[in-house]
Amino acid sequence: MGHGFGNLWKFRGIITYRLSPFELRAFAGTINPGIPNTIRRILENVPYMSPLAVAYLVYDGVEKAHKETMKKNPADFENDQ
Repeated sequence: MGHGFGNLWKFRGIITYRLSPFELRAFAGTINPGIPNTIRRILENVPYMSPLAVAYLVYDGVEKAHKETMKKNPADFENDQ
C-alpha cells in the first residue's frame, strides 16, 4: 500500500485541498461576535427567568418576616425573676 494514513485512496480528476488542524485559528471570532451574541442570548431569556427571580425574592422575604415574628420580645420578660 505504501501510503500514509490520510492517503489510503485517490481521487482521480478531482483536486482537493486541506488545511491542517494545527494551522486553524482556534479562537477566531470569539471576541468580536461572541460577546454581543452572549449578551443577546441572556437578554432573550430574561422574560423566562424573571418569574423565578421574583418568586425567590418573595419566598426569601416571607421567610425573613416569619423568623422575625417568631422571636420573643425581650421587653415582655423584663420583670421576670
